[in-house]
Amino acid sequence: MSALLVPPGRGQDAWNRAIRLAPVTAEAYRAFLATPAGAALGAGFLQCPSWADVKEGWRAQLLGWGPDPEAGELTGVALVLLRQLPGTRKYFAYLPEGPVADWADPDIDRWLTPLLEHLRDSGAFAVRIGPSPAYRRWDAALLKSATGPGRRLGDVLASEADPLGTAVADRLRARGWRRCGGGGGGDDGDAQPRHVFQVPLAGRGSEDLWSGLNQEWRRNVRRARKEGVEVVLGSAAELPEFYRLLRITEERDGFRLGRSLAYYERQYAVLNAEQPGRMKLYLARHGGEILAAHTMITVGRRVWYQTGASADHRREVRPSNALQWRMLLDAQALGADVYDMRGVPSTLDPDERAYGLMRWKLGTGGQVVETLGEWERPLGGTANHTLYRAFQAYLARR
Repeated sequence: MSALLVPPGRGQDAWNRAIRLAPVTAEAYRAFLATPAGAALGAGFLQCPSWADVKEGWRAQLLGWGPDPEAGELTGVALVLLRQLPGTRKYFAYLPEGPVADWADPDIDRWLTPLLEHLRDSGAFAVRIGPSPAYRRWDAALLKSATGPGRRLGDVLASEADPLGTAVADRLRARGWRRCGGGGGGDDGDAQPRHVFQVPLAGRGSEDLWSGLNQEWRRNVRRARKEGVEVVLGSAAELPEFYRLLRITEERDGFRLGRSLAYYERQYAVLNAEQPGRMKLYLARHGGEILAAHTMITVGRRVWYQTGASADHRREVRPSNALQWRMLLDAQALGADVYDMRGVPSTLDPDERAYGLMRWKLGTGGQVVETLGEWERPLGGTANHTLYRAFQAYLARR
């Protein structure tokens, strides 16, 4: 099945610009992401075909836009996850941090309209997307000076506002999309973090990265080196130890990711089957014992620090700082443009427990980036709108 969009009333020129949407193979999808045009769209790991095999309980579709998607002539792609609503034949469609498309195109209807038509025909009652453009950025130095009781990111004038992000938000609102979480600056309602921390790498050498660390970070990395902390790459065999440390970390820091060891084992297997080395496990050893373990994922010219775990004891030898410094250097050596440390809280209040994570990441000298967050809309028809309202009520109760 495919959909062809020709904007009504625009004649032959519009026909020439029309793009088609159709299911594509994983091979064609991956081949597009490897092209210069595909790489320029900056797909994240949540939009790689392998992610469909990570997420249990979801059906997956691989879609592509282009002049001839079935022949591999693509201009954009999307991994769609479909979750069936119990007791119905209807699905909630989710494109985590996707679709992978040209968000700078002012005529987003050219590719959003056929996507919505396809999803509706597939039985979806609503869809959630995660546009890739940034919304605002705050430099680390600015935020360090802006901390205080009750302070939050939204209280601080951003170092940079992205005009593309603002334009995309306006275009989505005009088409009936609703920003999850009520459109505010928090992460409530988003499945993926709205605020992330990124360290720019393009054009920077190791000395520049070192000078970008604050004094505490440099002191801790030196301390780890002096104490003999060894950073090595692990394998699937060490994932149980990583998971044990993760449970310790969750208990200590008061959060719960809710993922099983089997989840990480599956993730490690399928991501590396798609591309060897896509997911790596870094270990920090001291005195023969693993004190910390962090995972890293690479797609194209982007690298993510995904999950970190550490023991409660011997924290004074600073194993996590040693790990992150090694991972930063490895990301730079891979030619990455950015090292993404994933989510940070929106609080700037030092008395709040969550601020500890913000403070730790600020020490690397990068930027807090507010993404556009996630956006939803029902897919037409009274019945689908009713299902969507019921689904929203269910999420609110959770």
